Amino acid sequence: MRFALLAAAAIAVLPTTVSATEEPAHETLVKDGKYEIRQYEPTIVAEVEITGDMRRAGNSGFRPLADFIFGNNTARSKIEMTAPVTRVKSEKIAMTAPVTRTMENDVWTVAFVMPREWTMDTLPVPNNPDVSIREVPGELMATVKFSGVGRERMFEQKQTALESWLEQQGYEATGAPRYAGYDAPWVPAPFRRNEVMIPVAPSASVS
Repeated sequence: MRFALLAAAAIAVLPTTVSATEEPAHETLVKDGKYEIRQYEPTIVAEVEITGDMRRAGNSGFRPLADFIFGNNTARSKIEMTAPVTRVKSEKIAMTAPVTRTMENDVWTVAFVMPREWTMDTLPVPNNPDVSIREVPGELMATVKFSGVGRERMFEQKQTALESWLEQQGYEATGAPRYAGYDAPWVPAPFRRNEVMIPVAPSASVS
C-alpha cells in the first residue's frame, strides 16, 4: 500500500533544504478553504529512492539531488532549485525463510522538479547513478495546505482529511499521496507551507 509523494524542491521538513521560488506551472480549478484542485502541466523530475523513515528520507534523499543541481552532472551545470520538494512512500514487503516470517521496509522517493527552462534533451545527466531523471505527464492534483514543521504524523493526519474531502466531492484518487514542503528549515514554523498532494480523476459532479 502506498502512502505518500512524487515530483520536487525546498522542503520545510528537510533539515538541509534551501528556499526556492519557482513552482511547477498549474491552474487552480477548485478552491474550498485549505483544499484545492489543480491542473499541473507536464514536468521533469530528478529523484532518488531511500529506505527508512521520513526523516532519513529527507536527510539522505536531499543530498544527492542537491549535489546534482549544484553541478555534479555531465555538463557541470548549476540548476536552479524549485518548490516543492516531494516525497512518496511505498511499503515493500520481502518474504524471508521460513514462509511464516516477513520483513517490511519503507521506501521513499524524494524528488526535485526541474525548472521549466530545461528539457530532457538539454538537461545534464547526473554523475551519481542513484539519481534518475524522468518526465511526469500533466496531472489533476488535489491538495491540502498547512503550516508547521511538517512531521510525518501531521502529513498523515492531513492526508486523511484530504481523502475525506475528496470522497465528499466525488473525486477518485489515481495515484499515491505525496508529501510536499516549500520552505527552508530556517523559516519559522508558523510561516512554512506544507501540502499533501493526491493525483485524482475529474469529479463526475464537476466534469
